[in-house]
Amino acid sequence: MARICVYCGSNSGARPVYQEAARELAAVLLRHDYELVYGGADKGIMGVIADAMLELGGKVHGVIPKMLCEKELAHQNLTELHIVASMHERKTMMAALSDGFIALPGGYGTLEELIEMITWGQLKFHDKPCGLLNVDGYFDHLLAYLDHATAEGFLRVENRKMLLCDDTAAGLLRQFEAYSAPKVEKWAH
Repeated sequence: MARICVYCGSNSGARPVYQEAARELAAVLLRHDYELVYGGADKGIMGVIADAMLELGGKVHGVIPKMLCEKELAHQNLTELHIVASMHERKTMMAALSDGFIALPGGYGTLEELIEMITWGQLKFHDKPCGLLNVDGYFDHLLAYLDHATAEGFLRVENRKMLLCDDTAAGLLRQFEAYSAPKVEKWAH
């Protein structure tokens, strides 16, 4: 069975729409026969999507550093919980377990993890899809920044197109299933 890694906030956000989007993403992942890989916590949007997947009968694989486990943040009811030594090990394991990567609204960690995966894709370390679930325009400013970076010559058009985006979970999953990594090398002229 295929797995999608979801990066998302360990906080719930200021509006219920973020939690609703996490629940909807869980339902869409299950309809498409995906298992969930995520950061292993029971807090915030992370806990919402994990609980939703489990309540619907899905499988959830959490990956959490020991330090966060010791702070009693680990979800105790997952299909599988991997406890690792560091954040670097966490990201590496999450990438290895997953067939694609989606970011829901979140903060620094969410953005950092997704940007690392899209960078790895750009460098041809993997050919897996990466996308944003743009809940209520949450990522509009990030998308504008990436368009600016492309216009200013810091991103190739082909590499900019690698980051998929939709405001619905179903639309984003359709893009994932049609995704083909660009063949152009990052440094090709």
